[in-house]
Amino acid sequence: MAGIKLTRRKFLIAGAVIGGGLAIGYALKKNEPENAALSSTTGEGEIALNAWIKVDADGQVTVAIPRTEMGQGVYTSLAMLVAEELDADFETIKVEQAPIAAVYANVIAVQDALTPLSNEYHEGEETIVGSAMGSVGRLLGVQATGGSASVRDAWTPMRHAGATARALLVKAAAKSWGVPAEDCIVEDGIISHVASGKSSGFGAFIMQAAEETLPTSVSLKSESQFKLIGQPQQRIDIPEKVVGAANFGIDIDLPDMAYAAVTLCPVPGGTLTSHDADAVKNMPGVLKVVPFETGVAVIADSFWRAKTAAEALLVTFDEGETASFSTASAMKTLLGNLQTGDARSYADEGDTLAVLEEAENKVEGQYEAPYLAHACLEPMNCTAKVTENAVEVWMPNQAPTLVKWFAAQVADVPSENVTVHTTLVGGGFGRRLEIDLMVMAVTIAKALPNRPVKLLWTRELDTQHDMYRPAAVAKFEVALTQDGKIDAWYNRQVSQSVSGSFTARLLPWATLDVPDTTTSQGAADLPYEFANELMEHVPVKLPVPVGYWRSVGHSMNGFFTEAFMDEVAAKAGQDPIDFRLAHLSNHPDFVNALKKVAEVSNWQVPLTAGRGRGVALHQSFGSIVAQVAEVTVDNDKNVSVDKVYCVVDCGLAVNPDTVSAQMEGGIIFGLSAAFYGDITIEEGRVINENFPDYDMVRLANVPEIEVHILQSGRPMGGIGEPGTPPIAPAVTSAIFAVTGERVRSLPISKMGYTA
Repeated sequence: MAGIKLTRRKFLIAGAVIGGGLAIGYALKKNEPENAALSSTTGEGEIALNAWIKVDADGQVTVAIPRTEMGQGVYTSLAMLVAEELDADFETIKVEQAPIAAVYANVIAVQDALTPLSNEYHEGEETIVGSAMGSVGRLLGVQATGGSASVRDAWTPMRHAGATARALLVKAAAKSWGVPAEDCIVEDGIISHVASGKSSGFGAFIMQAAEETLPTSVSLKSESQFKLIGQPQQRIDIPEKVVGAANFGIDIDLPDMAYAAVTLCPVPGGTLTSHDADAVKNMPGVLKVVPFETGVAVIADSFWRAKTAAEALLVTFDEGETASFSTASAMKTLLGNLQTGDARSYADEGDTLAVLEEAENKVEGQYEAPYLAHACLEPMNCTAKVTENAVEVWMPNQAPTLVKWFAAQVADVPSENVTVHTTLVGGGFGRRLEIDLMVMAVTIAKALPNRPVKLLWTRELDTQHDMYRPAAVAKFEVALTQDGKIDAWYNRQVSQSVSGSFTARLLPWATLDVPDTTTSQGAADLPYEFANELMEHVPVKLPVPVGYWRSVGHSMNGFFTEAFMDEVAAKAGQDPIDFRLAHLSNHPDFVNALKKVAEVSNWQVPLTAGRGRGVALHQSFGSIVAQVAEVTVDNDKNVSVDKVYCVVDCGLAVNPDTVSAQMEGGIIFGLSAAFYGDITIEEGRVINENFPDYDMVRLANVPEIEVHILQSGRPMGGIGEPGTPPIAPAVTSAIFAVTGERVRSLPISKMGYTA
């Protein structure tokens, strides 16, 4: 964890909470009303009818959103689920961040993370193990945003909340009017009894509704009855963002607030050995110098003054053994293990190695992917106020439950005395699941008690002290039959374990050596049908902190598997789409997606000289995405991605406008990584500093993106991440179609191509 390390004793306490104490506490509170947490947030004249819905005397409906709004549209989509079943006027609905409570647990995210990969998932089947892991998620009660799980997880409970609140309000109105409840109708927040001509808004009945007994069961609408769900809706969070009124973590401004800037050891794992506080104590605005294990902070009356003083500090560090580490040595380790490392098998069907040994027609390939930073637009920040027995935190974060638990440990206060304000997030992508900023901010704020302290990292600190997407290498070997079909598929991959690294930061005393499905997702659960298939992963330990990055293992495995699939198709002398279709006879949803993208992209129509198309098909987080990229490559290897056709099947699209936007955003995010993403480490330190060293796709070279949403009736899939994995292989295959050159290592610029 960058910057601050907690004591073993405190982590033992935290471990007890996570490992069993939380479950016990949750069980002890099983008789607590579902709306207890939300009721504590009600204003005058406002009633919490359940954990998700508050209504005031004027009929204003406020929906508590249990997930963080990171630009992915959850404020809107989740409010739609409630409004649909409540029959509220969606145009007037307000939203607010839900408090921290076990009832808001992200069950689907935990279930996905803990359930072993299975090809059955491609047909939407829930395994027994998956169901059991869902129960674990409910028991843990972890409130977090990730895994493209927000709408999937909320689909039933938030619709149920809307239907239950509607039933309570209708029952109260019917009693007030002396009419049968079944004769009442609700439309746009107005309850009416047509026969008597009586009607009124929700607000007239909230007190009576709160006294009514919760119905034992409610009926949810069928898809044919939906008025909101499935129809494009303008995002609730957009107007405030457009006029600059939205509050992100970086915007927090509190009375008597101080500011903190830090100087950190440039090498992960290094420690502070000395600092000269006297050199800066008389600088303008400086309030305090706070040393900690891996760096030193300066607190001042403005951020600029804190930053200026922090840069003027004379500090020395013990950089430790990692000071000799580099990305070159990391790649050497990865490639060495590709040949000899002890592997875990994540998919094993038939007798792959024996078939390959005897095969006459084989295709082989080797691929590489670099470390990647998150590079969120909003730099890392956290504001904390520590008093004698309480902590208050204002932070853009994806895991408020973790923030609450560990803030209590850092400040040594009871967990119930920790208040967490989750702000809007200016880019998360998995980075804000981490608690390093919070731990650092609370530690620093302890030195200035009773006063809020805002910790803000510079872009350079943000880039150089990230939890990176791991570098990875993969090799493939395939046996082809005489008619050009794949008989045996062997894939061996090497990388660090994301889940292992993340867990070690939370519980550094824990020595967990268990399978990590994030390393093999998108490689071990392919929809393609092979009689013989073996996918192995070799976990390696390197001193680079790695973490969850948009689409996690799919981000590199999508590139590896689909780029190689294209390579095999070429060696077999077959069209890339036809070749894929030949291996999908039992997966009609994937067939439909491929055929649709071929249709909309005019796949069979030749392009002019210097232009080419590439295709990729990938499922992640329950959603199928097929993409075709059209590129132009000139004689100087300048590449223009002219257009991307994207077909997505995510089951029912709650808000089609958001689905399209997330596909577009995921493609642009993936293009930035494909062309530019490359974190370089020399002498233990990241040498990239800011966007000039870690570039992005700019407006001028964003391609035209055309999104098509399929409605297949599949189980609902996620949407925040699935647009990213297919774009790199689609583009590299398109480059091959023009140049005949395979791009097997990212970023594409490594091979001399310029976007």
